[in-house]
Amino acid sequence: MKKTLIMAMVVLCFVPASFATLVTNMNQSAQYFRLLSRNASTDIDAVFYNPAGLTLLKDGWHVALYNQTIFQEKTVTNDFYFLNNKKYVGEVNVPVFPDFYAVYKKNRLALSFGFGPNSGGGTADFKKGLPAFETQISTLPYMLSHMGLPTTQYSVDIAFKGKSVFYGFQMNASYAFSEMFAAAVGMRYISAENSYVGHIRNIMINPRHPLLNPTGAMLSASQFFALIGQSYYAAATRDMEVDVEQTGTGFTPLLSLSLHPAEGLNIGIKYEFITKLKLTNKTTKDDVGMFPDGEVIHNDIPAILSLGVAYDLTTKLHASVSYNMFFDKDANWDGREKFVESNSWDLGVGVEYDVLNALTLSAGYLRTKFTLGSGYQSDLAHDMSANSFGFGARIRLGQKLDLDLSGLYSAYEKPEKQIDYPGIGTFREKYERKNVAFAVGFGYHF
Repeated sequence: MKKTLIMAMVVLCFVPASFATLVTNMNQSAQYFRLLSRNASTDIDAVFYNPAGLTLLKDGWHVALYNQTIFQEKTVTNDFYFLNNKKYVGEVNVPVFPDFYAVYKKNRLALSFGFGPNSGGGTADFKKGLPAFETQISTLPYMLSHMGLPTTQYSVDIAFKGKSVFYGFQMNASYAFSEMFAAAVGMRYISAENSYVGHIRNIMINPRHPLLNPTGAMLSASQFFALIGQSYYAAATRDMEVDVEQTGTGFTPLLSLSLHPAEGLNIGIKYEFITKLKLTNKTTKDDVGMFPDGEVIHNDIPAILSLGVAYDLTTKLHASVSYNMFFDKDANWDGREKFVESNSWDLGVGVEYDVLNALTLSAGYLRTKFTLGSGYQSDLAHDMSANSFGFGARIRLGQKLDLDLSGLYSAYEKPEKQIDYPGIGTFREKYERKNVAFAVGFGYHF
């Protein structure tokens, strides 16, 4: 019992608050939401998606500022029959998710800077905890009853918040060797910070004891076990808290190619090298004794291969296709990567139509695919394949100023796993997720 409760608190440190892939955010502009395919971009957001394509911008300065507002709900259902609650809901609210880009283009050369949350960017708040925390506590009435102390109820206060954000600061140099071919080199500096606060408090039970609790009233589990001489269980059911902050830095080299073989046709190719990232604990509270101050964990950002094609079907109708391969299996996540059965990928298709000179409407579709073993999925950290749909518009407010508005809805698959509880049986756990997001951005050219 004691070991299990401690491990339930330990896994708090592995709860991600990420969006899209396992640890990589591809949503880095308002245009992305309305098209879901930006790998061949020749707009300002090419700073992130296709740096070599920046050489097709007009000479001068180009700047853009975007913000996304993301609402996500994560639900875990566990049919373990001792639990008071079968459903646990966590909310991820991200009111501010900013991206900023600046480009200076002169003749064949473009220099650019980008800033944005490359991973994480939100806070996951599970106000009632999760099955991993409560399952063993829920067996206390069963255990005590078999000890000859009839017990029918338990209660507990469990909660945690996990916050994660990896800010990226990116610099690129792009050069057009001809009208048909350009290349870019870049470097991204990652500043990572995770914070986790969680507790298990006030475990209460109602054992009927002829001397200590003849009426079967609810009382402190830890105090009751101490009174009957069960010091082991008294320690296991005491209040426990964790308050840990993890920080680290890393660098992501990247290469980009842009091909412009014909009028209206653009091809983008980008490779981001793996970001070797180590996070160091700064521990304020550690009742479980498992988070030594200064301990280091591995949290690499996988390498990414990005391919994109954009084509003008007519003077007003434009289409694009983008593909990303994330090399998750090569990352170091302190062993968790061994449960990744194959690398994740996504495939996006977007179309936009110039309704007027000052108005463009667009829509996009994105398929995200994960192939993960049951050892990877848990109530605390899980990923699932999804179908996402984007829509939006660009409004030209003048010759120099653009406004982008967009929205996104994601429909997730619902993976589940069978969990074996020794001596009790096998039970099902199911994971669900809902995601809605909106973005707004301004681009200015001068």
